[in-house]
Amino acid sequence: MSGAMSLDFEELDYRETPLGAISLRRRADPRLGGETVYEIKLGEEFLMSSRFTAGEIQLARLGLAALEGDDLDIVVGGLGLGYTAAAVLEHASVRSLVVIELLEPVIDWHRRGLGPLGREVVSDPRCTIVQDDFFGLAASTGGGFDREDPARPAHAVLLDVDHSPSHWLAPENGGFYSAAGLESLAEKIHPGGVFGLWSNDPPDAQFTRLLEAVFRSSEEHVVTFPNPFTGGESTCTIYLAGKRR
Repeated sequence: MSGAMSLDFEELDYRETPLGAISLRRRADPRLGGETVYEIKLGEEFLMSSRFTAGEIQLARLGLAALEGDDLDIVVGGLGLGYTAAAVLEHASVRSLVVIELLEPVIDWHRRGLGPLGREVVSDPRCTIVQDDFFGLAASTGGGFDREDPARPAHAVLLDVDHSPSHWLAPENGGFYSAAGLESLAEKIHPGGVFGLWSNDPPDAQFTRLLEAVFRSSEEHVVTFPNPFTGGESTCTIYLAGKRR
């Protein structure tokens, strides 16, 4: 079901998924001078807005800044509106990008050019989008995220799926945020590579300690950005964990 509801609001697509109904919406927001805003909703919950992308972009930029060399192989968990993937592809040092997305409609929106970035991500020859469960792949043994070369580790794995390490979209995701889950992920990352995670919550000291126990090091980056709806500022957290060489 889709179609224009008014000149200021359009539901571009609406689908049922295993996680519930998901929709892509486009609207002109009068509070932003009529700026066009794209939103993804899962049920009644807002998952992403094109008005707030600083955290998604910084996840990629901070993750790539922590790496050295060229011919980098990057994995992004969660496609969303495509801002993390697009920011990864800005770097000439990236040889390949594999994006893991669970929900087929989200992939379809990009292939049809419905979102704010159009077909920018899917048209880059370095990028492969895979419909699969990131958390299932992270927990798997004997293979990585690249179907064409399962044994190839990633230089960076950048994850933006759940709201935070303690607020998950699905209960089964919770096992990833444990020592066993992170150790399984670390096996799929090059020595000296990084794991980056976006969180909508303030830094969680307990999760940082967990990262430090599994990886060589861990950093918390608080990203601050203006919020025109509140008239103030909002924040999110980027966790970066470096694997031992």
